Amino acid sequence: MKKYMILFLGIAFLFSSLTVEARTFRKVGSSAAQFLKIGVGSRALAMSNAFAGVSNDASTLYWNPAGIANVRQIAWTASYTNWIADIAHQFTGVVVPLGPSSSIGFSATFVSMDQEEITTEAQPQGTGFFWDASDLAVAVSYARWMTDRFAIGITAKYVSQKIWNESAATFAFDIGTYLHTRYKGIVIGMCFSNFGGSLQLAGRDLIREYDHNPNNSLNVGVETRLNTEPWPLPVNFRVGFAMDVVGHADNFIHSTDNRFTFAMDGNHPNDDSEKLNFGIEYGWKETIFARFGYGLGYDLANFTYGGGLKFKISGSNFLFDYALAPYQELGNIHYFTIGLSF
Repeated sequence: MKKYMILFLGIAFLFSSLTVEARTFRKVGSSAAQFLKIGVGSRALAMSNAFAGVSNDASTLYWNPAGIANVRQIAWTASYTNWIADIAHQFTGVVVPLGPSSSIGFSATFVSMDQEEITTEAQPQGTGFFWDASDLAVAVSYARWMTDRFAIGITAKYVSQKIWNESAATFAFDIGTYLHTRYKGIVIGMCFSNFGGSLQLAGRDLIREYDHNPNNSLNVGVETRLNTEPWPLPVNFRVGFAMDVVGHADNFIHSTDNRFTFAMDGNHPNDDSEKLNFGIEYGWKETIFARFGYGLGYDLANFTYGGGLKFKISGSNFLFDYALAPYQELGNIHYFTIGLSF
């Protein structure tokens, strides 16, 4: 067990050193694929994204791939969010156990918006042409228990963005670990997300005619291509701590019907300042749930709230979760999640 603890701490030190950035200013807007930073699963979002250490349902495909080793049944989840400015954010994922010590998962994230008419200085009322934008991330994850306490997981993902006739695509990886201390329900999780290539837009709208020498009639109609710069992905290093203060196992307070979980995550993104998230979850007979979260380091949506229901039908577990995040002047964001395990 000691060697896996050393490995865990070594990976954490390595990843934290790789993501060290200057702290004299915030680097907001310096990375592409910002949709990768929108969390998934109403349960995690109601707990203010403090989920790396919880990591025990299908939504952990996003938060910490090592956590899917905890999923011992085939589990499916789907989330929908009407994001800011009527942008639709959707996520779906499925986890399939491969035996007592490993699991595989597949997930996809879709972001889309309605078409808008193009306007110009000469035609401010509209040109009759329309543009739109969309994002996509498709991923496969694998996790394995290395011991009865320590699991490691990895996700490989394809990431693409499209705006009108321009698009960009690349590949990225998530690497996560999950350590169950077996002391009072304390768990430590870690995830290094979106480590990979850059996105550089290309497409037909970047083609322009250019005449280097207007006095030479032979140069008319020469095609050139506008240059775009590559932008990195929003890399993030996350460390999470979770514990069941009240529960039916070896917890501080023993209860057969009640569970009270406290979680805390620290985040170090490459394009912003550090974030600290706190979340709590109360469950009664693992059927009715209430959740609350608070985040430090955010301009908006410091508080989050939510709840959920889980019930059995014909031997299968159905769940419905909801979360609310008040974004002040931007309005309230509502998250809806459904799930099934069997």
